Amino acid sequence: MEHQEQAIETLLQPFRQQLGGDYEKYKNHTCRVLAACMLLDSAAENSEKYAIAAAFHDIGIWTHHTLDYLGPSAEQAAAYLSKAGKADWAAEIAQMIHWHHKMTPYKGENQHTVETFRKADWIDVSLGLMRFGTDGRRLRDNRKRWPNLGFHLFLAKGTFKNLLRHPLNPLPMFKK
Repeated sequence: MEHQEQAIETLLQPFRQQLGGDYEKYKNHTCRVLAACMLLDSAAENSEKYAIAAAFHDIGIWTHHTLDYLGPSAEQAAAYLSKAGKADWAAEIAQMIHWHHKMTPYKGENQHTVETFRKADWIDVSLGLMRFGTDGRRLRDNRKRWPNLGFHLFLAKGTFKNLLRHPLNPLPMFKK
């Protein structure tokens, strides 16, 4: 877990100033999502992909100041992957980001990693009410290790503001 948290911190470091006072709450959310990914899929070959997807999946909220952040988040991930010499992962990670709020199971290319990441984010967003077969005790331990720090309240406030600005599209990040 220490290695995974360090990976998240390294990936988020370039965005620390943009994240500002939200840095810790977002970092903790990404660590919880990554930990949930590893509970759902312990395959070592996928852990770095999950870390990258976790770090970037919501970053467009801050880089582009919008709740319509899936595209901007995927673009930030692609830019990182290009610099890191992992451009061949860009499509898979973009799919993980694009479909992470899908309300029904994902079926398609890279199904295993995309669906694992989707479930992991739902585990965290639902505060563990949705567990997808994971151990509730381990999820509680993860929430103690990386406390919420108001992340869900931050999302609720942002959603309400977006509803006022865009009443016909209050949740642009959700997919069927």
